[in-house]
Parts: sequence; structure tokens; C-alpha cells
Amino acid sequence: MRFPRCLILSLLLALVPLSACNRGSHPAQTGKVAPDFTVSDGTSTVHLADYRGHVVLLNFWASWCMPCVAELPSLLALHHEQPNLVILAVSIDDDPEAYSNFIAQHRVDLITVRDPSQSAAKLYHTEMWPETYLIDRKGIIRSKFVGPQDWTSPEIVAYLKSL
Repeated sequence: MRFPRCLILSLLLALVPLSACNRGSHPAQTGKVAPDFTVSDGTSTVHLADYRGHVVLLNFWASWCMPCVAELPSLLALHHEQPNLVILAVSIDDDPEAYSNFIAQHRVDLITVRDPSQSAAKLYHTEMWPETYLIDRKGIIRSKFVGPQDWTSPEIVAYLKSL
């Protein structure tokens, strides 16, 4: 029995989403050492290894990303409520002026750096925004959060405090 080409093509296209399973909250990197990176945008420099010994929330975002903008108030609230938690916000914005204006307009006072080449995001296989990685004091990725989160929810706050 021969299958029509369009049926075979449809079946193959249906399997494509399965190849993106690393986008889920349990990526292949969970339990492994977080890939180290250094990103400098001329104003700020972030070197992940400098934060070894601290719990780090590594957030990939963009100023034009509406889900990223939606989660920003709770991310800033978490930053103010838990000053010992290191939050590194790596923006993939191309436009330095739009990025700077966004930072000023939203009074972003956590550690942020612009990485238009997405060099850090590529190390984490991040291609959609926002995505956030929780890295423990030893530099091990403990969790991945896909999409916007309420960073002040009791469950997330309790989990962060447990580390």
C-alpha cells in the first residue's frame, strides 16, 4: 500500500513540535553545570562565574516581548524582597537606545545586560522569551521556567528560599 506524499509530509510535520522538547521545564541541562558566559554591552558586563556561591535566577528577555514585560513587575518585586538572590537579566534587544529607554522607563534596578547576538541564550538553547534558569550555589541548573512567571507566588518564593 502506498501512502500519498501529502499524508507522509503531514505526519512528519506533526512530529516537528516533539523535537522542541528542550523548551519544557525539564531541559537536558537540568542537574548539569550551567554554561558559563561573559556578555558585555559597553555599559554592563556580566560573567556568570562571578556569581558562583550564590543562587542565580538567569532571565532571558527582550523589551519588545509582551510576556517579558508582563512578568517584569514581579521579577523586580522578587529582587527587592530577596536581595541575596542574584537576578541576571540578559536582554536580546538589538536596539541599544530602545533597551536603555526601557530600563529607565521601568526603573529596572537589577543586573541586566544587552546581548543582541544572543550568545548566552544560545548556550542554554533558548530561542523564545522569556525563559529563566534557576542555578544553585554550586553552579548547577536546578529548574527552567518557560514563559512569564509570577515571581512573588508563595510556591516560587518557598522554592527559591529552599536553595
